Amino acid sequence: MRKYVTRAAIAAGTVAGLLWVAAGTGTATGGQERQYVVLYTQGGSAAAAHAAIAAAGGTVLDENAAIGVATVTTKSDAFPAAAAARGSSAIAGVARSTVIGHAPDDRLADGKASFKRDAAQADLLGATAGRQASTGADKDKKKQEPLAGLQWDMQQIGATADGSQRYEQGKGVRVGIIDTGVDGSHPDIAANFDKALSRNFTTDIPVDANGTTVDGPCEHPSCVDPVDEDDNGHGTHVASEIASPVNKLGIAGVAPEATIVNLRAGQDAGFFFLQPTVDALTYAGDHGIDVVNMSFYVDPWLFNCTDNPADSPEDRAEQATVIQAMQRALDYAYAHGVTLVAAAGNGATDYTKTIVDSSSPDFPSVPGEAPYTRTIPTSCISMPSEGTHVLSVTSTGISTRKAYYSDYGNGYADLSAPGGDVYDTADQKRDITKAILAAYPKHLAEERGQLNPDGTPNTPSVVQSCNKGVCGYYQYLQGTSMASPHAAGVAVLAVGRLGVKDHVNGGKKASPAAVEQLLRGTATDHACPTPPLFTYTRQVLQSNGTYVTVTTNHLCEGTTTNNGFYGDGIVNAKKVAKG
Repeated sequence: MRKYVTRAAIAAGTVAGLLWVAAGTGTATGGQERQYVVLYTQGGSAAAAHAAIAAAGGTVLDENAAIGVATVTTKSDAFPAAAAARGSSAIAGVARSTVIGHAPDDRLADGKASFKRDAAQADLLGATAGRQASTGADKDKKKQEPLAGLQWDMQQIGATADGSQRYEQGKGVRVGIIDTGVDGSHPDIAANFDKALSRNFTTDIPVDANGTTVDGPCEHPSCVDPVDEDDNGHGTHVASEIASPVNKLGIAGVAPEATIVNLRAGQDAGFFFLQPTVDALTYAGDHGIDVVNMSFYVDPWLFNCTDNPADSPEDRAEQATVIQAMQRALDYAYAHGVTLVAAAGNGATDYTKTIVDSSSPDFPSVPGEAPYTRTIPTSCISMPSEGTHVLSVTSTGISTRKAYYSDYGNGYADLSAPGGDVYDTADQKRDITKAILAAYPKHLAEERGQLNPDGTPNTPSVVQSCNKGVCGYYQYLQGTSMASPHAAGVAVLAVGRLGVKDHVNGGKKASPAAVEQLLRGTATDHACPTPPLFTYTRQVLQSNGTYVTVTTNHLCEGTTTNNGFYGDGIVNAKKVAKG
């Protein structure tokens, strides 16, 4: 996950009935266009909301009628207050979105998009080259994929050829990848990829309001990437973990016969904004998607607070709108049969305690806006991981310890799954093979200089697998972004086992409540460490070749069967599949 992301459950009406207004700071600019996300009053008149928007000088660019959310463009900074005044009974909230603009040519001269990585991913950077591409181990085991020997993660949860694959593989189940896109042409994804059902809900953003490169130059004239493209790699990795097929190439996912549907809501740079995210969720509900994976948090706020004294009224309004709009979309998807799985986050933070956050807002809505430090009480909410109906997944390493970077909390963590921990080693030094291996778009490996002229990788973080002249590439990543797809894959197996025929959309369908019950009931219990205040020790390599010892302490609270590190336990694919 990029920062890449149930304390107390959030009631659907947490901020219902309150009018949240991102107040304007002046008169109409008469020049630069701005975008706002407008939240309609639940159960109110869409026509009345449209009228209020138009009267305030706004134009609707995109609308999600299912939950009453629209993206509006205007040239007036007074739009929020004007829209609220003219539509007090029709509009529940107005929040800034992104500024519309183009980058100066000199900022785009290198032709490269920036892409964000979080602390968990930062520990994978700088891996020393020195080994050729591997075709993997276990070639003598005919039932296994060529790189199965590198998939310690699948062994940990029983998602192997002699485990869950013997009983259930997810055939007839659709899994939605709400992420940065999916490389549908990857040879270890293509067989399971449904291009016709896939959608891209984003438009590339060349630069932000400060002129800083975000996605970089648009790769296509429309600035809308095709549904089978991923210019980040995060979404492809997630999709591969869940449903790479058994095809004598590379790896197998947890549910190797599931159907992969790209529901792209993330920018090339890894940002996830409100409108694309809610659009992806409601689309999933309307089109028979059985499980969605959400390895992200909704930008620009890691934690959304409705009454934080450090925030301006405008920022409070923005966060309140995110909470309510996201919960509406989550409720809609859940009510339409979608099991919702999300990454817990990579901040090494206990979400059930008051904390300090200095990362938000991470995307400037107006020129000059920058992150600032806030004290975050437990009443603040990270979306989607703290949304009602969402299964929040923490990350484990190869030893089953909670990963050093994984967020946690007793009452926040629902389940745990392997997400990798490169320092989960005997000498406490980094070993990249303790991360998670999954599919990687070839064009990204080429663009990032990770391949030799003959196509073999020049870095240990990338692995090649070939069969009969067809080669696929795979990369090691770690994070709760990698843990969540393992749980989502097991949820797919649960739908396969419990599901009945879906006469409307085809395939299978199952109650999300029943799927959740099965996942929780079959998860492998994992007690807190002894003592419960666990010390992580890492030997971190420095640029001069020396090592620095870094220690952090995380307190695990709860019982053997449910606690803040593991929730109800580590997901168990074999138990779910076998029954």
